[in-house]
Amino acid sequence: MLTLVLVVILTALVFEFINGFHDTANSIATVVATKVLSPGAAVSLAAVMNLIGALMGTAVAATIATGIVNTEVVEASSQVILCALLGGIIWNLVTWWFGLPSSSSHALIGGLCGAALAAAHNDWAALIWSEPVGNWAKNKGLLWKVFLPMVTSPVAGFLLGVTMMLMLWALIAGMVRVGGVLGRLARPRWVNAFFGKAQILSAAYMGFAHGHNDAQKTMGIIALTLIGAEAAGTLDNLPGWLAFLHPGEAGGAEIALWIVITCAIVMALGTASGGWRIIKTLGHKMVKLHPIHGFAAETSSATVLTLAAHFGMPVSTTHSISTAIMGVGFAKNPRALKLGVVERILWAWILTIPAAGGVAYLIFRGMEALGWT
Repeated sequence: MLTLVLVVILTALVFEFINGFHDTANSIATVVATKVLSPGAAVSLAAVMNLIGALMGTAVAATIATGIVNTEVVEASSQVILCALLGGIIWNLVTWWFGLPSSSSHALIGGLCGAALAAAHNDWAALIWSEPVGNWAKNKGLLWKVFLPMVTSPVAGFLLGVTMMLMLWALIAGMVRVGGVLGRLARPRWVNAFFGKAQILSAAYMGFAHGHNDAQKTMGIIALTLIGAEAAGTLDNLPGWLAFLHPGEAGGAEIALWIVITCAIVMALGTASGGWRIIKTLGHKMVKLHPIHGFAAETSSATVLTLAAHFGMPVSTTHSISTAIMGVGFAKNPRALKLGVVERILWAWILTIPAAGGVAYLIFRGMEALGWT
């Protein structure tokens, strides 16, 4: 029914809004924590760059639609998608309340898995575990699109953070040895001033990379909802003012522009409304950041996200920026990294998929018991 489709779309936008508490807040945490930009300016920059990044491709959105749930075993109905979103939303709210930067991407994927399992009555074939298609970057399934990136992207973020920080320090040390004008420019005051400006560019790069990779996930959910509704005939005889809901002749191969723009705006609003808890965790509690550290962390994280998007892999912004900050902190001083905070974050990462999946599973079973499925 059309009402349910609209409810699912609204719920998806709520998820995107709450995503702003997490992933977009993570993407601007360093530039705010180093006081290079005010929260308002950082949010504005993130919103613009998210929009630009989101317009650059939809490969990640396609992964959510076709690479996780086996639609030959279980129907990706509006009820399934609604439960998946609710599972992700509830887990995101729990982790937001405790200031933990868990992954909204993995919360959504966990919700999809849990809801699909419930709809399939515990038939694990409803989930695509591994479906090689020749090119490893285009393989489908949880192994290739979730678990492999979940391990490799944090490691890459950490190593890039360490490497970039060491390279920057080596450059500054070389300038000091040369002396003269270069030596004066290597003084802390000039270094902070330079990287204060450079970090605006790295923050823009981070916002672009986040939009290019992460902002597409909710877009994919909305597109999948509309494709399913079109196939079921729910969108037949729509009133003129709702005609934009039709997926179009591409059948979902292209994400409608209104979906892209709406998701980008809603995500930015979410950031402005509640991301400061997580900004404080990333920017202050893990390691004390200065502009040079923020520049290194953002550039490292954005590079991981951009490369992953190039290969069509939906990696977590949270994981990449968090581990990049850890890497920068480790390069600065291994003892400066506050392991207690790191341990809390790791537990949040580990629990995200099963927790969100469990919530979605229970919600679907509850709806089923009430005859709403």
